[in-house]
Amino acid sequence: MASDNVTYMLRKSALPVEGIDPYIPTPGEEYMNDAQLKHFRNILVAWKQALMQEVDRTVDHMKEEASNFSDPADRATQEEEFALELRARDRERKLIRKIDKTIARLDEDDYGYCDACGIEIGLQRLEVRPTADLCIDCKTTQEIKEKQLA
Repeated sequence: MASDNVTYMLRKSALPVEGIDPYIPTPGEEYMNDAQLKHFRNILVAWKQALMQEVDRTVDHMKEEASNFSDPADRATQEEEFALELRARDRERKLIRKIDKTIARLDEDDYGYCDACGIEIGLQRLEVRPTADLCIDCKTTQEIKEKQLA
């Protein structure tokens, strides 16, 4: 482990899904061992299932609520609500794709290490953002470059 002086998060609210406790490593525990990989796989699978359920709810909601209003203002309001829902589902669709790629990285034993520099991303960062593929330093550098180019 890179640093033994780390306070691990105990708040469930920082996790992207409900019902999974934060992982607390034991002293001297190897980084990305089988228990940690299983923990993050559980988070990713639960997160994906929650997103898929939300997609199903949206489809059902849009079928039920689809009405042909005679008032153009009511029709426009409904269409705008549907557009906002579809935009949110599109973002979630992209997130589902990213979750699938992350699960593939887990299968390839490449999970938990920075794509840019190869160091450990860190358990706490992965708890908050399980799809992270850059360490905090590389991500910060990337964001600074994006701001400069924008």
